Amino acid sequence: MKKILSVVLAMLMLLSVAAFAEGDYRVAMITDYGDINDQSFNQTTYEACKTFCEANGIDFTYYKPNGDSTAERVAMVEKADDEDYNVVVMPGYAFGETIAEVQEEYPDITFIALDVSEGDLGGAEVAQNVYCAVYKEELCGYMAGYAAVKLGYTHLGYLGGMAVPAVVRYGFGFVQGANAAAEELGIADQVALEYVYGNQFYGDADITAYMDNWYQTLGVQIVFACGGGIYSSAAEAAAKVGGKVIGVDVDQKGIIDGTYGEGLTVTSAMKGLGATVDTLLTETVAGNFANYGGKVEALGLVGTDPAANYVQLAPSTQWGDGFTEADYNDLVAKMFNGEITVSDAIDAMPATAITVNDLGTVK
Repeated sequence: MKKILSVVLAMLMLLSVAAFAEGDYRVAMITDYGDINDQSFNQTTYEACKTFCEANGIDFTYYKPNGDSTAERVAMVEKADDEDYNVVVMPGYAFGETIAEVQEEYPDITFIALDVSEGDLGGAEVAQNVYCAVYKEELCGYMAGYAAVKLGYTHLGYLGGMAVPAVVRYGFGFVQGANAAAEELGIADQVALEYVYGNQFYGDADITAYMDNWYQTLGVQIVFACGGGIYSSAAEAAAKVGGKVIGVDVDQKGIIDGTYGEGLTVTSAMKGLGATVDTLLTETVAGNFANYGGKVEALGLVGTDPAANYVQLAPSTQWGDGFTEADYNDLVAKMFNGEITVSDAIDAMPATAITVNDLGTVK
């Protein structure tokens, strides 16, 4: 009897593997602390998952945790498993602890995590059923700072959210790019950059007041608002005086200009979240996830075509005589070819010829 049961179990396992290999995939996305209309990580990831699954006839759903905690996010993984979803996509560093907790408990689920670094995992090793993508934010941060100065802005601001590694890389890249452009133009002594963290990923009255002071009193012309919804405080303050902003992660022109005034957003420093989702889901469905599982990969430039890269400036960038689209293409080519190098170190503010006022945190 035991032998018969063993044979039956083995056959069932083979049938299960065969069904999975033939494309019996069901994809679920879990939001972090936001929702699928946040004009940022969640929305971009949701739309990419939905588009892929609809095009390939794959069942898709998303879950929103009831609260901003690891326990709530783990509960959504449990729900996905209960409802037989075997591919789970998770956007944002907040999923680090979740992955560490669930990856071994649910070995039959393929986890695709965006912007989750080894540090976010709290020392846990990445299991073979998990792929984590991180991004070289310093590169698109550099592009944004370089473009801003080339376009004629000489008093810049950087408003980061919380000083987590990704946000710091964005900021330090921005500083390096602004400095490089100023040195090329011979105006390093005329360029200043205010630098601060809001210590949160959303705007509020306190941060808006801080931005009001930058724009109205200090004469800041443009602010790179880098950290979820914190852009709202920079945009609200900029709109009062005709100032400008730079968006982050996705092309934020639509939400910023649509809410605060047309022409406010000069560019956005973008991560290729949609491209990552499309690549990993394509490879998973093709049965190639083993080539990615167990890895944390830093995605950046893959060639000289800006649109093909995992970090880039938004297509809606306000090009000008000082920085044309052709100039941008040339910049990207030089970065890819190694003619321009950008440090990814985050232990200290980059040395610069321009003036950088490191102001700590708003609160």
